[in-house]
Amino acid sequence: MSRSILFKKNSFSLGTLYLVATPVGNLADFSKRSADTLRSVDAIACEDTRTSSRLLKHYGIETPMIPFHQHNEHRKVAMLMERLDSGQSIALISDAGTPGVSDPGFLAAREAHKKGHTVCAIPGASAVLVALTASGLPCDRFLFEGFLPVKKGRAGRLDEIAQQEMTVILFESVHRIRRLMDELSDRCDNNRMIAVCRELTKQFEEIIRGPLEEVRERVAGHPNLKGEFVVILAGKNYAE
Repeated sequence: MSRSILFKKNSFSLGTLYLVATPVGNLADFSKRSADTLRSVDAIACEDTRTSSRLLKHYGIETPMIPFHQHNEHRKVAMLMERLDSGQSIALISDAGTPGVSDPGFLAAREAHKKGHTVCAIPGASAVLVALTASGLPCDRFLFEGFLPVKKGRAGRLDEIAQQEMTVILFESVHRIRRLMDELSDRCDNNRMIAVCRELTKQFEEIIRGPLEEVRERVAGHPNLKGEFVVILAGKNYAE
């Protein structure tokens, strides 16, 4: 075999996939490095182009956007890989927070690694860490559960969570937050510490913290529940 064939280049160039964290609420929580990255790439894969356009407009970023969300993620990964194969750089962002954490991103990152492309995460806001550190509950060991199943498997997951000795982090929607509080109350000691966080980093940020039964009652009677929630549940043996 000739040397020229032995060292023949691949038929594609190596691209870079950037996973760029975006603000979870406050647009000021966006680094210069993040903005510069979005300006420099060939395209931005967005969970929702309408939501992302507000951020891009705020920072004067005119890079073309590509829809990339949970309903088309499997189909769009191949398209992103084709762009990376041609040597392009692509940024992937979610509506809020860090891509891949209860949002699209994992499949693209995995495939990019498999194909030999560079995967670079640009750090920034994460609702998980914002809520955890602000909750005043133990941060040394924690379990991130994200969104629970709506139906099948939900009860079993809740049973497991109730027995955890480390802090547990849950995401929940406004439509099910009261239901979640009732479900936890049925499984946990009413004095177990919990923090329910909403509107994080925004003007009306609120953290409702205390014993489970007290917080459950406050959530049940809350006059203005909006947005998505991060729930921080202390371990079963934690006591203040």
